Amino acid sequence: MSVDLSVVIPAYNEEGRLGPTLDAIRAYLDHPGGPVAESARWELIVVDDGSTDRTADIAAEAAARDPRVQLVRGGRNRGKGHALRRGVLASYGRRVLVTDADLAAPIEELPALEKALADGNTAAVGSRARPGATIDVHQHRLRELLGRGGNFLIRTVAVPGIRDTQCGFKLFDGDRARAAFAASRLSGWGIDVEILHHFRQQGWPVAEVPVRWSHQEGSKVKATDYVRVLAEVSALRVRGLRRADLLTLALFVAFAAVLYSARWISPDHRYLPHSLQDQNQWEWFFDVTAHNVGHLQNPLFTHLQNAPDGVNLMANTVMLGLSVPLAPLTWALGPAVSLNVAMTLGLAATAFAWYWLIVRRLVRHRGAAALGAALAAFAPPMVSHAHAHPNFIVLFMIPLIIDRALRLCEGRRVVRDGVVLGLFATYQIFLGEEPLLLAAMGMLLFTVAYAVVRRDVARASWRPLARGIGIALAVCLPLVAFPLWWQFFGPQSYKSVLHGDNAGNSPLALLSFSERSLAGDADTAASLSMNPTEQNAFYGWPLVVLAFLVVVRLWRRAVVRALAFTAVAAAFLSLGPKFRIPLTDVVLTGPWALLADKPLFESVIESRVAMVCAPALGMLVALAVGRLVARGDEGRPARGAPVRYAGLAAVALALLPLFPLPLKAVDRADVPAFIADGTWKEYVDTAAGETLVPVPLPDPGNAEALHWQAVADLGFRLPGGYFNGPWGPDRVGIYGASPRNTSNLLRDIRSSGRPVRLSDAWRRAAREDLRYWNAGVLVLAPQPGDAALRTTVDDLLGQRAKWVDGVWMWDVHGGG
Repeated sequence: MSVDLSVVIPAYNEEGRLGPTLDAIRAYLDHPGGPVAESARWELIVVDDGSTDRTADIAAEAAARDPRVQLVRGGRNRGKGHALRRGVLASYGRRVLVTDADLAAPIEELPALEKALADGNTAAVGSRARPGATIDVHQHRLRELLGRGGNFLIRTVAVPGIRDTQCGFKLFDGDRARAAFAASRLSGWGIDVEILHHFRQQGWPVAEVPVRWSHQEGSKVKATDYVRVLAEVSALRVRGLRRADLLTLALFVAFAAVLYSARWISPDHRYLPHSLQDQNQWEWFFDVTAHNVGHLQNPLFTHLQNAPDGVNLMANTVMLGLSVPLAPLTWALGPAVSLNVAMTLGLAATAFAWYWLIVRRLVRHRGAAALGAALAAFAPPMVSHAHAHPNFIVLFMIPLIIDRALRLCEGRRVVRDGVVLGLFATYQIFLGEEPLLLAAMGMLLFTVAYAVVRRDVARASWRPLARGIGIALAVCLPLVAFPLWWQFFGPQSYKSVLHGDNAGNSPLALLSFSERSLAGDADTAASLSMNPTEQNAFYGWPLVVLAFLVVVRLWRRAVVRALAFTAVAAAFLSLGPKFRIPLTDVVLTGPWALLADKPLFESVIESRVAMVCAPALGMLVALAVGRLVARGDEGRPARGAPVRYAGLAAVALALLPLFPLPLKAVDRADVPAFIADGTWKEYVDTAAGETLVPVPLPDPGNAEALHWQAVADLGFRLPGGYFNGPWGPDRVGIYGASPRNTSNLLRDIRSSGRPVRLSDAWRRAAREDLRYWNAGVLVLAPQPGDAALRTTVDDLLGQRAKWVDGVWMWDVHGGG
């Protein structure tokens, strides 16, 4: 006679509770009219997990009295997962119930689970979190809160939609349960999540059923076990990646490492010249964040630059979302290594995130998705920003945000997806606000286009999408309210940063090649961009032609039309408020004119909007390659092969000219011994707030002094600097400190290389500026034009410079 129900109980040191539990289960299953018909059979399997008390003896005694009770003995204690696996694999039941030895969910709750299986599900999970659940005896409040938080993280990683993965009362279809447990690998508490994840992967429906539950004293589950489960499940997800996924990730990491290979040779002593002064700035950002974290200081502000006014760090994109987690690495190996790690791994993570989104939403073929993701992450504008702007290449959250918005459109778990979207947006704000704004623009363009071509989808999606966005805002805004207030209204905040009239792309830039592309030309790229870090288009005419052909060939697909509109609209917006038609004197008004003076948009470098084209083009390429490859997989006639190969060749020819070359790096200028050896400490009274004043003062054109400061462990303050700050009564944003007479004078002499005739007014202004800066010492390192600078400062101060440890130095304690 077949076994209708198998009940599996893992037990470890349960001598005080196992006996009553076995009696209760047997009595219930033998009760007339119970869930098991009299003509059917049940079995009760107790798995002893190496108990050191009388647990095994109690089970053995029950088995001696009733042959339907079995004892599976274990050796040493191996964990709940190991015990459950042994018990389920020893079962024969058409259905398998797993329950804990404390019977926190009473056996009388079994019919509710039975009904879920009768309704077509393959597993029914008892839940304490679903509406309708009853908790007769609660755990300690703190333990309950920790459990909920841990469970939230666990289900986010492995089994979205199941609120309570750890309740020990689950009913399975027997054959599927044995298959799942046979495939399981975990031996600890994470077995519940692993089994449910397996059911999800196989497409076997799982129901979550509210049950009655009571906390039992003596529970073996600790709050810290949720952390262990999360670690086990995370490792399981990593091991569960396909080989193609792991290979793709490895290739992206290798590609990013090759791109930065010239710096990885010696991060502390190599400099990317095309970063201009941005490498100095970003290393300083990572260093000052680690300093603030280590000294428990405000991470949103510092006085180390721009003394005495300081710098609003929240208004300077210091990427707290990375610089804070990387603080231990910065303490151990320095900011140059931290920045290199952030940019290399961040770029690879961005590529893999686009790959994940494309595989999930567009193209199942891994090779096609990898090619599209590579274009999205390593496109010419991305490589240009890779010199200097980690906030524009570490974009791995953007694909996750897009996917979460698409989930909202499906309308299945609006509250949960809205909450997650809010958390994702919050984290992205601490990685970079401008990329989030550009991503939102791209998503809006795509949404409008898709809604036009698929109005049925738009009608079904707009309500859950709007509701989810409202929930996301409700989650995000309280978390970022204070940092954003500090950014826009705190000390040293500013209103907007003006970038001039030439911040848009030329139409030719969209068709040309960037300097670091295989087919690039430095002179052409320089003539069509603001600087090497802002080559924001440069997709090349072959890719533009290919994209046009793809759109024509796949025009029937709504997603293709929406992607095409997104790319074209972003390209037009990137031209700026006005643009000139190439080879003519005709100047037209661009669509950006509608946004140029609006809050937030007025600070955007409009040529950067063309970066939205990169993922759109990458997805079009992925769709085209996926279609070409699928033709071969479908066993089409041989005559289709030439077309397929011609198509793949066309893709290769369009992308090959854009292949990025490794970034150039040069040896870094040596830090003067006066700084590196700590001689400066003899001349700067840091306790009195004195500053070290480089000659000329650091500014966006020459920020090497920020590197000095990093080498000196941020031991002294600097006037001037390279950052965004306010200027004038209108608090207009500028790069660097508000100009003063002496800083302007020294900057002009550095540019001209010639001293100037000084008046008493200049000398009085210098004394006033030195008092304002609370200068302790002025320092002039050897550099082009240093003779003119030294002569001028001698005259300004009325004292001759001293040569000390590789620098010219003027001792001016207290500013004179």
